[in-house]
Amino acid sequence: MDTYVTAPERLGETVLTDGRTLAWAEWGPRDGVPVLLVPGAATSRLLGIGAGAAEALGVRLVCVDRPGLGASSPAPGRTFADFADDVADLARRRGLGRVPVVGNSQGAPFALACTIAGATGPAALVSAADEVAHPAFADVLPDDLRSLVERVAADPRGAEELFRGLGPEAMWSMVAGGAPESDLAVYRSPAFEAAYLAALGEGFARGGDGYARDTVLAMGRWPFDLAAVTAPVDLWYGAQDTVHSPDNGATLASRIPGAERHVVPGVGGAVLWTHAERILSVLLERAAS
Repeated sequence: MDTYVTAPERLGETVLTDGRTLAWAEWGPRDGVPVLLVPGAATSRLLGIGAGAAEALGVRLVCVDRPGLGASSPAPGRTFADFADDVADLARRRGLGRVPVVGNSQGAPFALACTIAGATGPAALVSAADEVAHPAFADVLPDDLRSLVERVAADPRGAEELFRGLGPEAMWSMVAGGAPESDLAVYRSPAFEAAYLAALGEGFARGGDGYARDTVLAMGRWPFDLAAVTAPVDLWYGAQDTVHSPDNGATLASRIPGAERHVVPGVGGAVLWTHAERILSVLLERAAS
C-alpha cells in the first residue's frame, strides 16, 4: 500500500534576529538542492510532500511552521510581509539562498508573498487557496463562504476569534468531509491519515491563534501586487478540487505575469502527495533557468 508520506529525517528550530524561533523539518540529502515548503492550513512541519520525491530528485526539502503554529514562536498580529521577513532571516541563517518555494493550500499566499518580497525564488502553488475576497469572485462563491469572506472584511478581529475556536478534529473533518473519492484514497490510507492527524495535532499545540491569524489573512484582500511578480510561478490544481479556488486558479494565474497553470486529472486537493515528483521537477527547472 502506498504510504504517500514519510516522517521527517531531521527536525530543528532556528532562532531569528528578534529572538523568536521558526521550527522546521527536512527530507532528502543534507547537501541537496534546497526547496522550502510552506504547508497548508493548521498543519505543521511534520507532513511533507509525496513520499520519496525529495530523495529521488536530490532535493533538501525544508518545511517551516508559520509563527504560532507547531513549534514556531507566536507573533500576534503578524502580516504576510512579516512572514516574508522571517523566511528571509531563516534562509540567511541556514544557508538556503533565494530558495525555490512550494506553497500548499492556505500556505500558498504566504509563499507568494515571500516570492514577491524576494525572500524566495520561483514558486509552485499547489492546491492554492485563492484570493476569495477579490471582486472577480463576488458573485460565484457559495453562500457559506461568501458569508465568511464578508465577516473577515467587516470584523477581522471577530472573525479571528471565530476561527480560533477550531481544532484538529474540526480541521480533519473539513479536509476529509468534502473530498472526492480520489482524494479519500490518499487521506484514508492509514499511514497518511496518521501523519496528517499528527501534523494537525502539532499545528494546534499552542492553541488556535496561529491558524486563526493565517485564515483571516488568507481570506481577506491580499496586500501585495500580483503584477509585481518577476520570478516564475506554477499553479497546480487537481481537476476534481472544488475547495481551494472557484475556478481552479484560472483567474489567479491570469493575474500573475508569466504564470503557468497545470490541472491534473483524476485527483483533487491531494495532488501534492500524488504528483510531488512532477511538481518538484518543474520547480527545479524554473530555478535552474
